[in-house]
Parts: sequence; structure tokens; C-alpha cells
Amino acid sequence: MSMAAQQGKTAGRAAWSASPLFVMGLVLALVPVMLLFPLRVPIGPMYWDVFIYYDAANRIFDGQVPVNDFFVPVGPLGYYLFAGWLALFPNGAPTLLAHWSLLAVTAPLMALVVRHVDARSRTTAYALLIPFLIFALLPFNSREFYPFPGSDGFGIYNRQICQMLYVLVAALMFVRNPRLLALIVATAMTALFFLKITGVVSGAIICLFAFMAGRVPLRYALAAAGAFLAVLTLLELTSGLVSHYVQDILALVAINSGSLAPRFLQAISHTFGVLLPAGALILLLIWSGRDKLAARFSAIRAERSAASIAKFLDNDAFWLAVVLFAGITFETQNTGSQAMIFVWPVILSIVMRSGSLMAKPKLLIATFVLAAAVALPPAINTIERAARAYAGSVKNFPLEHANLKSLGAVTMRGDVLDRSNNMIEFYPVHRAVYEEIVRMGELPSFVLYSDFDFQITHLKAIDRAIDSIKALEAENGVRFETIMALNFVNPFPWLMDRSAPEHIAIGADPMRAVPPPGPLVADSIRETDLILHPKCPPTTANAVLLELYAPMMAGHRKIALDACFDAYVHPKFAGKLD
Repeated sequence: MSMAAQQGKTAGRAAWSASPLFVMGLVLALVPVMLLFPLRVPIGPMYWDVFIYYDAANRIFDGQVPVNDFFVPVGPLGYYLFAGWLALFPNGAPTLLAHWSLLAVTAPLMALVVRHVDARSRTTAYALLIPFLIFALLPFNSREFYPFPGSDGFGIYNRQICQMLYVLVAALMFVRNPRLLALIVATAMTALFFLKITGVVSGAIICLFAFMAGRVPLRYALAAAGAFLAVLTLLELTSGLVSHYVQDILALVAINSGSLAPRFLQAISHTFGVLLPAGALILLLIWSGRDKLAARFSAIRAERSAASIAKFLDNDAFWLAVVLFAGITFETQNTGSQAMIFVWPVILSIVMRSGSLMAKPKLLIATFVLAAAVALPPAINTIERAARAYAGSVKNFPLEHANLKSLGAVTMRGDVLDRSNNMIEFYPVHRAVYEEIVRMGELPSFVLYSDFDFQITHLKAIDRAIDSIKALEAENGVRFETIMALNFVNPFPWLMDRSAPEHIAIGADPMRAVPPPGPLVADSIRETDLILHPKCPPTTANAVLLELYAPMMAGHRKIALDACFDAYVHPKFAGKLD
């Protein structure tokens, strides 16, 4: 081989190794490696939200179908993805496994975007890729909800929606091949529909504007819509899943009915740090480009054509306004998420077009400052929270347990461990006090479910309860095949290799996500072998669930399983229990 050919080959390898697609593959290759090992992560607020995924996966492994066979608070796709990843990585850290499972969808789509953009500009491709990797890899919400650092156990499906919207907006802003764009839009919108309905609503707002602005030609828009509807039709004809899903959504809307205005105000207040500079940037862009906008508006009046309307609408200020509105719409239904991360591709477009302001340095500087104020805080906050959580966990203590599988792979500060040890003994002795608090309609702490010590105490109580169940079974020669919990979460079937009763809601928040029980739910509860009621401490939600399902549990026998759990045993075991 000649020297020139050798140099060309070396240069080619160097260029490929520097490509964003190669870097993306290299970084994402670490994901399965980290999931193969039983890593312990610092416990975070509402850690028990990840239990929902294990409950759903266990049901799926049993042959149950989300939506069709049990009520879910969101769409079924996230649970199927998690079940697949759990089958591959049974020892993976729960918060990492749940957060990363969406990479099965977002990573291939983002790779298509990056590859397409890299052909025109490697810098732009990296500018799209790096923020995506930050948010896709770090299991943290962009807004801090609790003062102590830890991996956020809640808002997982909201974070996944935001990452999916990031890919969608990146494609609409930078992909110029209409066939590729139609493929990405159809796939992203289908995923959004089956992840969470508010996600597809936000995506539809953005896609509709993209069509009106001429980013998606009519033929390819129809092709993307046709592919989306074809998937829905196929699933409906083969399983009835779509109609059942819509019925569940309507049931949730009925439970959570109320004025949207307070929710919009709440979403605005939660994202004000992004909305304020973004609003200022929109006004600045309109002002600096007012002559061009005026000319394009005049063209609409003169030509009265779709092309002139599209040319007018395809403006960075309008894009930013629409994406912000879609983001606020999505956040009206959320507590935690990676709010507004999908404005970054729009901000990148604004920065790339700012060269026209070179003759106006003040406007140019103002544009850069406002763009940075919009885009940087969510990423910086996420990185900072991850650094605090993981660096601070060096001195943490692992949770000791016997029955929790990977759900127990968490660490905590020493004072949290001491407090949980104290409280798990304190709650039973002083149960009357906590029951009185429940009768008042209050929790022992306003942020009880976020408190790390509550999450640890609950894990310990579950661990002990499993020992108690096994002892009860061994002493009486019985086996409880179906287990239900009168609680927000029910990890017992997965932890004990048993089954959960069909038709019962997972993520059972009786105030927001448990519809009135129908005949199928009633029959399923009557046939459940063991129903568990946690009492360390008693809570308002658990009391409501007990009251809701009590008529269907009338035949069950109540026993004190242990200090932290009551149990209701199916009457078929009446003659066998001591």
C-alpha cells in the first residue's frame, strides 16, 4: 500500500472515530455494561415509583396485557420496554433501568438525526447529541423537588416524554430529507401516544405547526399520519388495546376533572426560569426581524397562498413560542420531569442564524445571552444534581435486606439509616397517634413520600413482611399465589415470584389514578389469595383504598401479619391457618 493510501486510510479512521455517531455508540455501550452489575445508587425522593415498573413487568411476564388486563396511569409502551430490559438485565439498578429503557426507541431515532445532520455540519450534530446524552443518561428531573441529593424515583415517564419530544423537535428543525423526517415523526408520535397521552398532544401541537410552516410536505405529512393510524388500527383490530386505552384516559380525566387554568399557572411557575428569558428572546427576535416579517406578511396578502403562509410562519420566534406552549401544555399534568429540554434544538437554530445580526453587536450579544439563559440551566441543574448525588454517596451505607432483589440495591446517609431503624420500631408502638392523623385527613409529614427515611422504612417493612408471609405459609402448608397490596405500590408478586390479581390499578393513588371498581375488579379482589395493608405508618391513601375495596374483601379473614402489615386471607385458606 502506498504512503498516500495509508495516510488516507488513517485519516478516514480518525474522521470516523471523531464522528458524533461513533461517540454516541461508544457512550451508549456503557449502558448495558453498567446494568450487568448490581450497582447500588443513592436513594432518592419517591423511590417507590420504580416499584410500579416491576409490578407491571411481573404482570407482563405472567401474560397480562397493560390496559387490557390491568389499569395503568399512563400508556403501555414504557412498561413493555422496561419488561424487556428487565429480562436482559435482572440485576440492573432500578432507577437506571427504568430511566434508560426508553433508549431502545430514542437512541435509534437520534442516531438517524445525528447521521443526517453530521453530513452537513459536525458541530451542529454534536450540539444536538450532547444535550440528548446528558438528559437520556442521568436519572434526574430538571427541577429539584427535595433538599437532599438522590436519584429521582418519580417522574420517569414524564422524563421519557421530554426526551422523545427532544428527538422529535431536533428532527423537525434539522432533518431536510422528507422521507427520513416522515419516518422519525411517525415513529416518535406513535411512541408518544403509547407512553402518555399528554405527550402525543404536545407532539401534535409541534407537528401541526411544522406542517403549517412547510417543514413537512403534505405528501410526507399524510404518510406519517397514515403510518401512525395504521399502527393504532392494527393494535385495535388484534387486541382492542387502543379503545381500552382511550377508555382508561377518559376515566382518568373524570377523576382529575377541574379547571385547566390553575394547572397552566402551576406549569408556568414551575418553568418560569426558562419561560422568562425565552419570552424575552421571542420579543427580541420579532423586533430584530420585523422588516422581514412585515415583508412576508405583505406577501401573504398579495399571494394568498399556502407557500407564503408557510414562509411567514417558519420563523425562529414562532417556533420557540409554539414549542414553549407545547411544553407548558405537557407540564400541566406533571410533578417532575425534564421540563422544556426540547427547546434546545430551537435555541440552536436561533444561534446558528444569528450571523445576520453581526452588524448589530448589541442585538447579537443579547440574543446569545438570552439563548444561554434558556438552554443552559436545565442541563447545568441536572449535571449538578447528579454530581451531588453520586459524589455524596461515597460515604453512604447500603441497605441490608434478604428479599428485595435489585429493589434493595440502594444506599443512604448514616442519619437516614438511623432514623429508619428508629421509625420502623416507633410506628407500631404509637400507631394510634398516626391513625388519628389519618382521621384528620393528613399525613405525618407534608412530603412523607419524598422523605428518604420513609422510603427506606417501607423497603424494610416489605422485606420483613415477605419473611412473615413465608413463615405463615411454611407453618400452615399453604401458598398464596395471588398477592395484592392496599398501597400505592405492590412489589410483592415480583419479589416472591407470585402473581398480581388482574384488573387492579397499578400506581394506586386513590385521589388521582384509581377509577371506581367495576365487576371485573370486584371479582378479581374476591379471588385474591392475600391482600396486604401496610401500617408503618398508616396513611390517608391506604385508608381510602381499604374503604374502597372493603366490600369486596368481606369474605377475607383479617390477621396481623407482623408489626407493620395486616393481611386479609382468602376464605379458602380458613381451615388451614393456625
